[in-house]
Amino acid sequence: MKNMLLALGLLITSFSSLGADMSNGADNFYQSDKVAVEKVTFNNQYGMQVAGNLFTPKGIDAKAQHAAIIVGHPMGAVKEQSANLYASKMAEQGFITLSLDLSFWGESAGTPRNAVSPDIYAEDFSAAVDFLGTQPLVDRERIGAIGVCGSGSFVISAAKIDTRLKAIATVSMYDMGSANRNGLRHAVTAEQRQQIIREASQQRDVEFQGGTVKLTGGTPQTLTGNPIGDEFYDFYRTPRGAVTPAGATPQTTTMPTLTSNVKFMNFYPFNDIETISPRPLLFITGAEAHSREFSEDAYQRAAEPKELVIIPGAGHVDLYDRVNLIPFAKLTAFFQSHLQ
Repeated sequence: MKNMLLALGLLITSFSSLGADMSNGADNFYQSDKVAVEKVTFNNQYGMQVAGNLFTPKGIDAKAQHAAIIVGHPMGAVKEQSANLYASKMAEQGFITLSLDLSFWGESAGTPRNAVSPDIYAEDFSAAVDFLGTQPLVDRERIGAIGVCGSGSFVISAAKIDTRLKAIATVSMYDMGSANRNGLRHAVTAEQRQQIIREASQQRDVEFQGGTVKLTGGTPQTLTGNPIGDEFYDFYRTPRGAVTPAGATPQTTTMPTLTSNVKFMNFYPFNDIETISPRPLLFITGAEAHSREFSEDAYQRAAEPKELVIIPGAGHVDLYDRVNLIPFAKLTAFFQSHLQ
């Protein structure tokens, strides 16, 4: 922990000139004195090592078994970005929580780094259930999950085929399939989509012959005047949320490989979402979020019990770390009710 804090301090110093909007209680690197944190690893079904942080409330009854919550980070991020905050806050409410790095990102295994594999991302959530089910303090019949941004679509994908996930909440969810096929508000044309696929296909030839791996999309390196790009920049490229994950730098977080990112074209997480019922779904989105359409789409398709919560005045990234906007009380009530 000491080395991690030292590295974080050096990072923040190096980013000091960038500034950051810390309004509404932005507190991505929150640490709680009420919670014990332990680094853990476990293998997914494909033998890939998944890294996580296990949060346990101090003073918890060691003779009882307790409800647990898995927390997934935004797409292209790491567990230290948003997921740890949610895990810490929910652990303060008495849950055992586990933040994890999805495969190919952060401290988890997988090469090439920054690769996209929606199936393996979903598998990581099921592997987290495997792991939690072996912990003496965890009741394996009371495990839920929170997916932030892209992880919202991955955890839904997992829950459709893993009934051990008893309650699922998403926050600022991105349907990563639709976002890549269609763009926001279906702004991507069929020809633009085909051009993306052609570029990725040609890049496979380059990389197979030893060429440099090409990254795509992600957070811009400078402010551009594009409201969405600048919103992500303020979190990922400033001291507000920037970290140095294993195998990457703050400049490459959120940027997947071009050749693998097209796999999202085949990702349809909301198909058959109604089959998750009767397990409950909670969708949380900001009233001003550019991603709001995805939570509303999922809510419309899902079967009861389901709930859509729209946070006034909140944008997409606001719900990553602005504790004055994130409805932790709502999340607590949801999981207390459904992980009884």
